[in-house]
Amino acid sequence: MDYPDDIDRAGRAKRGSPFLNTDQAAAYLKISVRGLKRLRRAGKGPVFRRHSRFVQYHIEDLDDWSREHSARQIEP
Repeated sequence: MDYPDDIDRAGRAKRGSPFLNTDQAAAYLKISVRGLKRLRRAGKGPVFRRHSRFVQYHIEDLDDWSREHSARQIEP
C-alpha cells in the first residue's frame, strides 16, 4: 500500500541522495513493498545494492527497470 509519506520521502531522497530504501523504491515505482521484495528474491526486480546490511536502490536503476518493463500494446 502506498502512503503519501513514503512518496514524499522518496521525492526528498531523490533530491538529496540518489539512493532509496525498499519502502521508498516501492513507493516510487508504485508497487507494493512485498511485491518489490518478491521481485528482488526472484532476480527479476531492479538492480539493487547492499550498503552494509541495508538494501538500496539507485534512482536511475529504478527508472531503467521501469522503462524496460513498460508495456506498449498487448496483442490479442
